[in-house]
Amino acid sequence: MKKYIFPTVAVLTLVLGFFVGNAVSNRAAAQRIVVRNGQFEIENSKLDQLLMLIGSGYVEPIDMDSLTEEVMAEIVKQLDPHSAYIPKEDLEMVNSELAASFSGIGVQFHIENDTVNIVSVVSGGPSEGIGVLAGDKIVEVDDSVFVGKKISNEKVMHTLRGEKGTRVKLGIVRAGSDEILHFTITRGDIPTHSVDAKFLIEPANSREKIGFVFVNKFGENTYQEFLSALTMLRRQGATSYIIDLRENSGGFMNEAIAMANEFLQKGDLIVYAEGRAYPRMESRATGGGRFQNEKVVVLIDDFSASASEIFAGAMQDNDRATIIGRRSFGKGLVQQQIPFEDGSALRMTVARYYIPSGRCIQKPYKLGERMDYDKELLERYNKGEFFSADSIHVLDTTVYYTKSGRVVYGGGGIMPDIFVGRDTSLYTPYFNRVANRAYTYQFAFHYTDQHRKELEKYKTWQSLEQHLKKANWLPEFVRFCQKKGVEPNEREIAISRPAIERIINAYIVRNILHEEGFFPLFERDDDITKRAVEYLTTGK
Repeated sequence: MKKYIFPTVAVLTLVLGFFVGNAVSNRAAAQRIVVRNGQFEIENSKLDQLLMLIGSGYVEPIDMDSLTEEVMAEIVKQLDPHSAYIPKEDLEMVNSELAASFSGIGVQFHIENDTVNIVSVVSGGPSEGIGVLAGDKIVEVDDSVFVGKKISNEKVMHTLRGEKGTRVKLGIVRAGSDEILHFTITRGDIPTHSVDAKFLIEPANSREKIGFVFVNKFGENTYQEFLSALTMLRRQGATSYIIDLRENSGGFMNEAIAMANEFLQKGDLIVYAEGRAYPRMESRATGGGRFQNEKVVVLIDDFSASASEIFAGAMQDNDRATIIGRRSFGKGLVQQQIPFEDGSALRMTVARYYIPSGRCIQKPYKLGERMDYDKELLERYNKGEFFSADSIHVLDTTVYYTKSGRVVYGGGGIMPDIFVGRDTSLYTPYFNRVANRAYTYQFAFHYTDQHRKELEKYKTWQSLEQHLKKANWLPEFVRFCQKKGVEPNEREIAISRPAIERIINAYIVRNILHEEGFFPLFERDDDITKRAVEYLTTGK
């Protein structure tokens, strides 16, 4: 869905995402911070004294815990945009975003018409074993009504997740049944995956076999998943690889370093970090990588950040891969997580990352001015940077050099070797309205729900796509959107028809065949992927 949500919405969700997970830059370093004699020490300060005075002597009773939380958050806001104070109630969920697993019931969901709809059930998870099905609607939790405008993604996750071994009772409405079905589910470990897609591309009129790997984040198991994907594709005959890091906003730096090590020669610098109280620390390739000779392309875009940029920058500066796409986000700060006794934590910037050429990919910022920083991507869009390389302007004009002496530039983010701008030729006001309001996604779920038995007969994305092409669901989609207030425009629908059909067909395939079916279909017609395939097969 994110590939078709436009910049204003995307910027807001990206910024939120950074505070949720991507601020974790180094798992090992996040466990401690050295300030004095190897220990982080907290002393009584003027601020401590102020809070003590208010708590003991103010004319009216004050909720000091609440006041302290507000003060802590406000102070951290005056730092860089990626330092964050995380309250106790949010910390577990924030950490779980990058963990190898979390405890829950094992379903993917989306909220439509104030109701939780189950999109898919995790194979082998607690819900599958108890009989919950894709298409079910959750209307009760623990005998309480669980529908309405107050239902949010955060509330659903907080409710369905929980300690392993605990139970939750769901009331479910299922198509074809007039009664509410009740299931009591024991929460269990639910694995999280970083590699959403791994498949082979065999271009026509070419002997090249290209392995495609999409990495959505850098979590605890990313390197192992990534290595397994590469190994599987090599066994299938892959001779070159496309590593897709678009919309990957980062995570554990150690995982990105381990991934880069698979491609680089012994002694190649991968990344280094240093700060005012943080001595220089380097990571270099060991020489034990198993993929040092294959051709590699790395895909990035405006939302690739942090660990994604370090990986792409290391591959670019060592002349090991061709980078294709658009300039990346520009996040190169090192955060360390410092826990407090009450279960909350501070993620504080302590250093900057530098890639082998000496570039720091962190884009400029001013302390305490997060609003301007948050709007930077929108400004790029308005200036035309998403569409043309000639529109890109960076403040740092310093010349840097790759391992072979090729010139590269800093100034924020990674500039690709081959720029591919957004193609908006199929975008019309009608398409923008239905895509921005997520009606494409909603209709795909609605259509899947209405035709699930028929669609489940198809076991490959190719056969399912052929069925959908014959189904002629477009008039139904137009009526669906009209009921939601978007009046049809025949001319604009005709122009945007290929884009509408591509995205909805892909979503329907995802609902039936999951990511394994979605990505091969969606990437087949993606401009940046097509450019990568062309480069690997022709060298142009």
